[in-house]
This record gives sequence, structure tokens and C-alpha cells, in this order.
Amino acid sequence: MHAPAPTGKANASRLIGLGLLLAGLAYPFVVYLGLEHLSPRLFALLLGTLWLARLCSSKQTPLSYTMAATALLFCLLLGLAGEPALLRWYPVLISLALFGLFAGSLYSGMPIIERLARLSERELPPAAVRYTRQVTWVWVGYFLVNAGIASSLALWAPLSWWTLYTGLIAYLLMGLLFAGEWLVRQRVRKAT
Repeated sequence: MHAPAPTGKANASRLIGLGLLLAGLAYPFVVYLGLEHLSPRLFALLLGTLWLARLCSSKQTPLSYTMAATALLFCLLLGLAGEPALLRWYPVLISLALFGLFAGSLYSGMPIIERLARLSERELPPAAVRYTRQVTWVWVGYFLVNAGIASSLALWAPLSWWTLYTGLIAYLLMGLLFAGEWLVRQRVRKAT
């Protein structure tokens, strides 16, 4: 039996999600290369259009709503101010939004990592629940440190350093964190 084909709305939502992913990955490089040729208001319009389409295209989770609201507020501020220096603050705001979301989930309801774990394993033993809480704390720390580094670079570093960190190093660190957590999780599973 075949799975039902995705609807047009689901396809549009996936395309918008892919567009936002690519825009997020390319953002530091587009800022670096396009700052002399594109106005900040154009950046705000293009990025804001993608986030608004995302907000309207699918049912919102707390994560997707927080990200969209944060990005749209940034785009509104950027569009109104038209200040090129503000372009460097987008990665900071995204990290702070994720920090707030992950930290908030530790105090209200189920931590985000536990929610993600329950997508593949509905019933988690108490040790796994404790582990997911600890991993959520690790991500809280990562997003806070990342926001701090990106802020420092936005304020005091040359654009090339900011681009290198926000466009490459931050993603490499995130990948290392994912890989390290996966390795630790395998060891924790074997020990239980």
C-alpha cells in the first residue's frame, strides 16, 4: 500500500521550509557579498516574505511560531530602519529565540528534546526522560553561547569574521553537538 500523496498545501509548506533553510544557510554570505549592492530594506522584504509565507502555510508549533515571529519582527525593524549594521543581528535573534524556547520548555510542560524523542519512541523510561532534560540544557547553553559570540562579532569584528563564524563555524559546532549527543545517547542506551 502506498502512502497518500502530499497535498498542494503540504508541498508548498515544504518548499517554503526548504527556502528558509537555504536562506538561513546562505544569509551570512549574502550579507557579506551583497551589502554594497542590496539595500537592507530589500533584505527585509525578501526574508520577511519567506517567513510570512511560512507562518501562513502550515499549522504552527511553538518552535515554528517563535521562529517566525522573531524573524518577522527583525524584518520589520530592518525594513523601517534600513540600517546595514542591523543585518548582522539576525543570527543573534534566531539563537536567542531558540534559547528562549528551549529554556522555557524546561519550566513549562515537556522539554523540547523529550518531545522530539517521543516522536520516535512514544514511551520513554524515567532515565531517558532525565537524559532528554539534560540534553535540552546543553542546547540552552549552546544557543546562549552562540548568541553571545555572534553579538560580539556583530559589534566589534570585521564583517569577514562575522561571516565566517555565522556562516560556517556555528554550523560546524552545531553538527559536532549533534554528533556528540548521538554518541553519548548510544552509550547511555547500552548502559541501561
